[in-house]
Amino acid sequence: MAFRLAPLVLLTAGSLLASNLACARPSTLPNTGASTGIGQGAALAALPPLRIVSYNIRHGRGMDDQVNLARTTGVLRRLDADLIGLQEVDDRVRRSEGVPQADSLGAALGMHAAFGAFMPYQGGRYGLGILSRFPIHRRTEIRLPDGNEPRVALAAEIAIPPFADTVVAIVVHFDWVEDDAYRYAQAQVVAAALDTIRHPVILLGDFNDDPASRTLALFRARAQELPKPVEDHFTFSSTKPDQEIDYIFLRAATRWIPLRAEVITEPMASDHRPVVGLIARRPRGE
Repeated sequence: MAFRLAPLVLLTAGSLLASNLACARPSTLPNTGASTGIGQGAALAALPPLRIVSYNIRHGRGMDDQVNLARTTGVLRRLDADLIGLQEVDDRVRRSEGVPQADSLGAALGMHAAFGAFMPYQGGRYGLGILSRFPIHRRTEIRLPDGNEPRVALAAEIAIPPFADTVVAIVVHFDWVEDDAYRYAQAQVVAAALDTIRHPVILLGDFNDDPASRTLALFRARAQELPKPVEDHFTFSSTKPDQEIDYIFLRAATRWIPLRAEVITEPMASDHRPVVGLIARRPRGE
């Protein structure tokens, strides 16, 4: 079956996201190396879960104040993800040696890459990235209301052939200041976009807000959060974690199942800790 694409459009506060893609069913399964481990039943065991990572990489600048993208690459390689959402990504910026970081990480990990720009910065651009083990068929920058810096959300249509399905991944990095007015305005635009998408959606990133905030309530009303362990749910900072501000959500009707998320101890590569989530696809016919 051929792909049929309706365009994803650039979004502003007054526009909505449209998406329509059909994909064929191939015969192989991804080698994720993961198992659900939480008793979802034999039916789910037939299809390995997808490993999803959200990571604010701080343009590769570690807690030693050195930009070292090879170190970031090593962290991501160990996480062995199928889909990665990256925040604070440089593209040909002087402070990070002019490297197109999303493309460079994708090439090193053998993954497809997409970049979304917030703004020009030091001769290049600064923004977000998506890496995918599966081909990215369309990328879209969803323009958000400006806060203390310009902001976009980065959306990508990704066909996942082993599951005969397509998902839309949306990566966010909302405004960071204590007053949540800018942050909530940005979240409202993303929430409006979610309401228009017919495919399953994986929403992930640095929300810069705590679990009890109205920002998080907005998304919990529309999607399922991948739960983190109660005893280890803080994602910032990487050296003295005491805040939970990075999340993974799944909006998928009944076709996909959120399993769990874990926060990874990595105290050097960035000021955030990476979040790893597992989601499973129900076999067809169930």
